[in-house]
Amino acid sequence: MSFQLIITIIIIAFLRKSLRMQETMPEWNKKFKVAIYVAVTLLVLHFAYSGSDFITQWLSVLLLSWLMYVLYENEEFKTVGFLLTAVIPYLVVTVITYVIKLIDIQLYNEWKQWLEAANTFAVIWGFGTWFITRRQRRELAKARKKAIEEEENNKVISAMKDQLEVQVAERTKELLQQKEELEVALKELKSTQSQLIQSEKMASLGELTAGIAHEIQNPLNFVNNFSEVNNELIEELKTELATGNQQLAIEIANDIKDNEQKILHHGKRADAIIKGMLQHSRASSGQVEPTDINALADEYLRLAYHGLRAKDKSFNAEMKTDFDESLPKINVVPQDMGRVILNLITNAFYAVTEKKKQAGEAYEPTVSVTTKKTENRVFVTVMDNGNGIPQQILDKIFQPFFTTKPTGQGTGLGLSLSYDIVKAHGGEIKVESKEGEGSEFIIQLPIV
Repeated sequence: MSFQLIITIIIIAFLRKSLRMQETMPEWNKKFKVAIYVAVTLLVLHFAYSGSDFITQWLSVLLLSWLMYVLYENEEFKTVGFLLTAVIPYLVVTVITYVIKLIDIQLYNEWKQWLEAANTFAVIWGFGTWFITRRQRRELAKARKKAIEEEENNKVISAMKDQLEVQVAERTKELLQQKEELEVALKELKSTQSQLIQSEKMASLGELTAGIAHEIQNPLNFVNNFSEVNNELIEELKTELATGNQQLAIEIANDIKDNEQKILHHGKRADAIIKGMLQHSRASSGQVEPTDINALADEYLRLAYHGLRAKDKSFNAEMKTDFDESLPKINVVPQDMGRVILNLITNAFYAVTEKKKQAGEAYEPTVSVTTKKTENRVFVTVMDNGNGIPQQILDKIFQPFFTTKPTGQGTGLGLSLSYDIVKAHGGEIKVESKEGEGSEFIIQLPIV
């Protein structure tokens, strides 16, 4: 008897959970809760009072029979109809056993072995049917769910395909129009780029002009001064020759010769400065030449400094150099590499000038240029103690048209052109910077 009650409780619990009765069948949920209470009460009564077996046996059979009837008669339980197939054989065998036992106890004792075997078979049948059917239902549910998902996916794919065809047609039309617009814009951009590059070159040339004037003034002053001295010495030479003082005349002639050597030296110096300016101003020929990097760096450092001094008399900065004397001449295009070094030095002077405005007299602006040879590479370093470059823009400084200078003071092409020139020489240009402490630009060039 207790077995029927346990089966009843299990079936009701399964139905409430699998059919989600609390949400979908609230009325049946209430009835099944009452049935569980009745089954539990009968189970307690069976174990508590041994004399109640007859009543509890038939009540448990009636309760299970009622449950099977509910499942058979109501459409909402058709999905769990497999429970009828599983439980009814056990219910029939149990009822037959109880009836025979009630009518003729002797007959029951004679058939007891067969009735118990039938009961055991019914139980095995019930559990086997339950588990097999549940597994089939799960597989069927999975297959049905998969079919529904595939159908929905096919609908979605079909709709997306139609939508994509429309979008592709529209996008193709837009792209063709954009292509035509871009071709026109590209022509304009190339023209503008050429103008900007030339503008950048002329801007650096303009900065050099004042420095060139200052640099060339020194040798010209020497030439003028020694020329005047030689004129005076020639007059003295004529006087001494007229008086016959040959020894003194020879000494004066030697002085004139020494002065002529100095005039020649400073004339050549002025000539070199002018040639350097012309080299920088004209378009690069692309001709690679063995070049003294130390001399190139020193020349452009002085020219950049004097150029800024000519524009702003208040500008001042300490210049430091540390050139590796063992540096060999390396094959570069002098005009192009000069532009790179000039650009980095000019930027360094700009950085220290800006910091000077903020920091006041306690700050000492310093720009250092160093060269060094390591194995098969030459390093040219331009370092300043300015404000440094913020980390968030450090990766952008070599991009074309990117500049931190105020509008009108920079095109944003200087570092971009420098980067391209160094790359074209097979080298690299790197930057290291700490905000508030300064920046260091390092050019690496191969020794070929």
